[in-house]
Amino acid sequence: MGKPTGFLERQRLLEAYEPPQARLKHYREFVATLNDEQTRVQGSRCMDCGIPFCNNACPINNIVPDWNDLVYRGHWERALKALHSTNNFPEFTGRVCPALCEEACTLNIGDESVGIKSIEHSIADKGWQMGWIVPQPARARTGKKVAIVGSGPSGLAAAQQLARVGHDVTVLEKNDRPGGLLANGIPDFKLEKSLIERRVKQMEAEGVVFRTRVIAGGKDVPAGVANDAAEHMPAERILREFDAVVLAAGSETPRDLVIPGRELKGVYAALQFLIPQNRQVAGGKANPISAKGKHVVVIGGGDTGSDCVGTSYRHRAASVTQLELLPQPPEREDKALTWPYWPARLRTSSSHLEGDTQRLFSIATREFIGEKGVLKAIRTVDLAWKDGKMSEIAGSERTFPADLVFLALGFTGPVASLLEAFGVEKDARGNARATADGPGCYATNVPRVFAAGDARRGQSLVVWAIREGRQCAREVDAFLMGDSSLPR
Repeated sequence: MGKPTGFLERQRLLEAYEPPQARLKHYREFVATLNDEQTRVQGSRCMDCGIPFCNNACPINNIVPDWNDLVYRGHWERALKALHSTNNFPEFTGRVCPALCEEACTLNIGDESVGIKSIEHSIADKGWQMGWIVPQPARARTGKKVAIVGSGPSGLAAAQQLARVGHDVTVLEKNDRPGGLLANGIPDFKLEKSLIERRVKQMEAEGVVFRTRVIAGGKDVPAGVANDAAEHMPAERILREFDAVVLAAGSETPRDLVIPGRELKGVYAALQFLIPQNRQVAGGKANPISAKGKHVVVIGGGDTGSDCVGTSYRHRAASVTQLELLPQPPEREDKALTWPYWPARLRTSSSHLEGDTQRLFSIATREFIGEKGVLKAIRTVDLAWKDGKMSEIAGSERTFPADLVFLALGFTGPVASLLEAFGVEKDARGNARATADGPGCYATNVPRVFAAGDARRGQSLVVWAIREGRQCAREVDAFLMGDSSLPR
């Protein structure tokens, strides 16, 4: 490393946040990117640890030490090239990835990991500012046609990789703009949509064709799944017109909570709240669900739940309560037991700090209570956990006022009609059955049909989706051409 003693001389510097009272007035990003000198100093903290656990913890195997060192030495454009060698969209992951790499950093044994995510953020943003990120069209066309179903991070990564080696790529998206949940689910205050739009423009210049409002395969879409489709493209037609198909439609079917009162007005799947809000911010119709002055209960403690919390505060909710079935994790993990793996630790998001969020753990919702068909309260019971099993605590029932409940319980799998229309076999969880390693990986049981991302592995992280999109693209290219120069 260029500065072997940097980690001894410099402390970790976190990116600055706009104060809550200011950022609650808008939906723009509020995280300040480190400046050049700050980023250079943070890059110098990457120690010569010998084994880069960060590289192995990262699903796309970002070569973190390389670009840390390049930034420290002032070689920004080379750092960007190193970053792009494994990651098509570092400006996305530099904002919304939970940073598995930082948990695996050797310095994290002492709670002062290298600020890898903030460095990635800086490199990507500087690349766009300097005009270094430009279209990379293929030098020659292969004449092969590939359809990508879904335009989330997996579909986008697969599309870009395949276009750059000369295939004619068409992305089919049932909603009105590309990006999947990057565009429709994640709030703008975490990821502004202009970042997605400029990547789409880059990909269009590379030859990718985006067809929005087109639903592929089956027409049936479960409640709670966004669908703007004005055109249906049957599986038979897609297979007839394209040489290969990649199913990268994500894991969209929301997990429900079927308890008494579920039918009441005021109980919604999380994305029924978040997607209309993103569209309103983009200049569309007003969100039909307003949390202004209301008591909001978010059931589910993950990122989607956090997004509901932050959006509710921007609506000026009267109160926000977040419920989690699992026990409260410790504020600090036992490093000797967990490092370098992802630890169970209490994680407080920026949204939680934007108001007086009441976070309750080991609690289950038993009933939604209403009057004249409208939600008024919820009834809960506390849980005891032993040996990984839960039991209800007698006499612990409580009632909370609730005008709105958002179910942020995750997703159970891809839309079933998509897989069924193509005749793709499902695994035990309802995902497309395909392996991720070995001969024939990412290929389904249907000839010429591949699957990648959450549609194959189940709901996961953006970084995992990018990994699978890239790897699947290589397998498709090898299938079409007999070999591939794309990276594994």
